[in-house]
Amino acid sequence: MNTVFSRAVGTIGLLSMSAVALAGEPKPATPHEPVGFVTGGVIGAFAAGPVGAVIGAGLGTWLGNRVHRASDATKAEATVAALQTNESQLQTEKSALLIEKNALVETNRSLNARLDDLTHKVEAAQNAKPDGSEVLDGLQGDVLFRTGSAEITPEIAHQIQVLALAVAKSPALKVRVDGYADPRGTVDANLKLSEDRANAVRDLFLAAGIADEALEVNAYGKSQSVAADSDGYALERRVRLTLQAQGGAAVAQVGANP
Repeated sequence: MNTVFSRAVGTIGLLSMSAVALAGEPKPATPHEPVGFVTGGVIGAFAAGPVGAVIGAGLGTWLGNRVHRASDATKAEATVAALQTNESQLQTEKSALLIEKNALVETNRSLNARLDDLTHKVEAAQNAKPDGSEVLDGLQGDVLFRTGSAEITPEIAHQIQVLALAVAKSPALKVRVDGYADPRGTVDANLKLSEDRANAVRDLFLAAGIADEALEVNAYGKSQSVAADSDGYALERRVRLTLQAQGGAAVAQVGANP
């Protein structure tokens, strides 16, 4: 009993001296070091006396520090893995947006050519005949839109305004403006989207001087959709412009795909 007591007293004294020495060091101890220090010291003291206490305390501190570092390393690895996953997802989204942007640029280029061709036909007919309404009756052109959008790009807006100025020279012409949407989304949402698209085009015609009574605006949502893939969807996100001689026959199957 005296031996155990002596060891305990000696251990406490040595541990106190070691603790004082460690306290003087500027490096802060990790949360696991004090626990390892005390536990190692007690085990060492009972196993090999005061000397064992010092050695045990040192080993306990070292082991506690290793455990703390291992824990930090695991957390760091988890953080890096999460960041890599986020980076991969962002890269995928960026690639998808780039593909969509390139497709939109190509679509706009093609659409500009189609509207420009329609404008030239209007001007040619007007040059051949003062009014030209009968010749222009039935001519069509499409304004295409991005997915879920009713926004018109500045380039397309300019083409529509040029066309409107040409149409304005033939008072007997009426412009039918039909809005459509692809089949994705709800019926109500697509109907609202097709209305917004048709109204956006109508507003450009009004701004160019076309009288409101010369415009007929309709919205069909996705009710006319027949597409089954992304290429077909692109052609259904549109507003179709149809030139009609006022009092003339309506164009058949206006909502059909080109």
